[in-house]
Amino acid sequence: MPQPAAPSDALNQSLYDELHRCAAAQMRKEHAGHTLSATALTHEAWLRMAEQTRTAWQSRSHFLGVAALMMRRILVNHALAKQAAKREAMLVPLTLTEARQVAGGVDADVLRVHEALLAFEQQDARAAKVVELKFFGGLELGEIAEALDLSRTTVKRDWALARAWLHRELTG
Repeated sequence: MPQPAAPSDALNQSLYDELHRCAAAQMRKEHAGHTLSATALTHEAWLRMAEQTRTAWQSRSHFLGVAALMMRRILVNHALAKQAAKREAMLVPLTLTEARQVAGGVDADVLRVHEALLAFEQQDARAAKVVELKFFGGLELGEIAEALDLSRTTVKRDWALARAWLHRELTG
């Protein structure tokens, strides 16, 4: 008869599954040819989270909030590395369609959102944190409220403000 999983194994599996859910939600926003998969993003974030030896985890929301920050850093670093690789790549003739595909893409969008979010942090750090948890972590408003120890109404208000500000910055 199989032995039941130890509580720590079950907890780790539950947290891993939740992290994978967040990564999958984030990767659905990315273009189809993205070189990171949800599983690769999950593994990288999980490894970085395991390195957090001085962090006293307070709750599931605290864990997911830090995981959102890790995923943001991973995606931004990945996009920056791809840009650097493009600058160092050999020149190859491209069709107009291929050039549009290379020039666009969500990697550029991740960097634009990241840069806009850095600017927004100077205006409203709390609302910027809400965006980070929602956009990069895939958390729902209730989860964000719990993670930041705020009311759901405050998080909803911050999210609306941030969306309007970011929309103006990213489309203007």
